[in-house]
Amino acid sequence: MTAPERQGGLRIAVIVKGYPRLSETFIAQELHGLEARGLKLYIYSLRRPYDPTHHPIHEEIRAPVKYLPEYLWREPGRVIRGWWRARRLAGYTEARARFRADLKRDRTPNRIRRFGQACVLAAELTPNTHFLYAHFLHTPASVTRYAAGMLGLPFAVSAHAKDIWTTPEWEKREKIADAAWVTTCTRAGAEHLREIARAGPDQVRLHYHGLDFARFAAGERQENERPDTVRLASVGRLVAKKGYDDLLDALARLPASLNWQFEHIGGGALDKQMRARADELGIADRIIWRGRQPQAAVHELLARTDIFVLASKVAPDGDRDGLPNVLMEAQSMGVACVATNATAIPELIEDGATGRLVPPSDPVRLCAAIAEVAADPALRARLADAGTRTVRERFDMNTGLDAIADGLQMAPPNPGRAAA
Repeated sequence: MTAPERQGGLRIAVIVKGYPRLSETFIAQELHGLEARGLKLYIYSLRRPYDPTHHPIHEEIRAPVKYLPEYLWREPGRVIRGWWRARRLAGYTEARARFRADLKRDRTPNRIRRFGQACVLAAELTPNTHFLYAHFLHTPASVTRYAAGMLGLPFAVSAHAKDIWTTPEWEKREKIADAAWVTTCTRAGAEHLREIARAGPDQVRLHYHGLDFARFAAGERQENERPDTVRLASVGRLVAKKGYDDLLDALARLPASLNWQFEHIGGGALDKQMRARADELGIADRIIWRGRQPQAAVHELLARTDIFVLASKVAPDGDRDGLPNVLMEAQSMGVACVATNATAIPELIEDGATGRLVPPSDPVRLCAAIAEVAADPALRARLADAGTRTVRERFDMNTGLDAIADGLQMAPPNPGRAAA
């Protein structure tokens, strides 16, 4: 059977935590790319959207979206009907046993909710679906694993950042063992998962998200209307792992002789706290908080930015970034980047060559790096040019998308939904 024939007959159920989400452009980019390669996708989301808007790329994705019950008690009739149908499937008994074993080690309402959502997913899955594909190794992979077991279908998982570093090791090992394959977007994540699961590169694969350079094109810089002011920017959720507390402390330490303005795009639980911190530090008048914005606004911000800053670190609960796409986006548009050497960021940025890296949770050194790049336009231009060349040579999205599409096409023929 040829690849186009496989693509034409292949139906993939994609299970995500929430859809659409402004902070997950990498998922939208992948879905769009898979559809462009001929795969027929059906999206199942565990949560309804809560962002005030969405990206233009979401409108280009043709896959229908179905929302599973976010909380079981809100749709009891649907959950009961799903369970009644699921329990007749040949794999239900084994999937229930797997769930009970997990529940003994994780006695939480969330674990029960995952099984209930899996029953609804198994009962309502689009007919003739061949393969299940989950984004994130924690909750979505659990729902997918249980449902795949009930249906006797193969599944794969795309792991990213928080899900890799905060999921218990026993759970990661068992999911990797049951999956047809797992992919992750950083070398650091791949090495970690391979080590704990004793898995090889075919079972735990490395596929960088990369960028669609048609959307983040070079040569679109906006002239600075105030050449005496250095334009700083950052894009990211206001959560602990993004290190915005450290960034604000660093900004407050910048030399009084340096004229600067900082713009931020992103929402998050620490929004009020970060605004209050800026007031305490006496720098609120130099900061513009833009909140959640679609990708077009991010593009426009980067086009007028001199230095992009990201102060990622490991959060108290172990959560951390992978390789933030926004760093690649900034570099692709010719913006000099200052970041921390947290997790996988050094896989993209080489300190002193394609950007500046400093240790996480170190506002003093972060301030020094920002001040150095801000005070030297020639250095800024050199880092920006080198960063652009590197990201365009090494992080084209098509390489990873081709590999993921191939992996999804290799699904065995659909065994059907045999009833017990």
